[in-house]
Amino acid sequence: MPQPFVHLHLHSEFSLVDSTLRIKQLVERAKQLGMPAVAVTDQFNMFGLVKFYRAAVAAGIKPIAGADVLISPADDPEHNSRLVLLCQNNEGYLNLCRLLSKAYQKGQHLGVPHLRREWVSDHSAGLIALSGGREGDIGQALLNQHPNTARQLAQAWMKDFPGRFYFEIQRTGREQEVRYERLALQLANELGLPVVASNDVRFLDRKDFSAHEARVCIHDGR
Repeated sequence: MPQPFVHLHLHSEFSLVDSTLRIKQLVERAKQLGMPAVAVTDQFNMFGLVKFYRAAVAAGIKPIAGADVLISPADDPEHNSRLVLLCQNNEGYLNLCRLLSKAYQKGQHLGVPHLRREWVSDHSAGLIALSGGREGDIGQALLNQHPNTARQLAQAWMKDFPGRFYFEIQRTGREQEVRYERLALQLANELGLPVVASNDVRFLDRKDFSAHEARVCIHDGR
């Protein structure tokens, strides 16, 4: 019997310029598809958490709180990588709140909040981490042909998130995904790391792609 799919990397309208997906529509579609749970991981925020939680519970779906964050060193904010953080329990929720607050208060670069790697290490309890796929630090190292660096990065994340760190695989047709997947699966097998599939959701239906692109282009001024 096929296992039910659960979205773990999804942006809603509360990601502002990055998604056209409304909470009510999301919950209704998840219920139609018989999904037991769904996560909302908006960019750098949990603004929609209360609305999402109430709608999901009312529909009999388990809500998973999280956020999609950027990590960069203080001396090189232009060089950033992605990480997805999911709340495992109340301690994780509080730690994610602390991390997001720090990103806004101390980590902003050109108006975009960033986390420092050491902040994540200090507030990792109760959180589950997804590697960020090809946009994560491991993915970037693999695609830039630095396998030893990728291995060291993975081992460091495993230390911070013991039993709670996952390689993230996506098949959205984007550049370098196939190559990343092959390299990531090799490293995951070598390190005994679990792998999770995500879909990096930004809109509900295929026909919504143009509206999403228009929204992003308006924000980017192109």
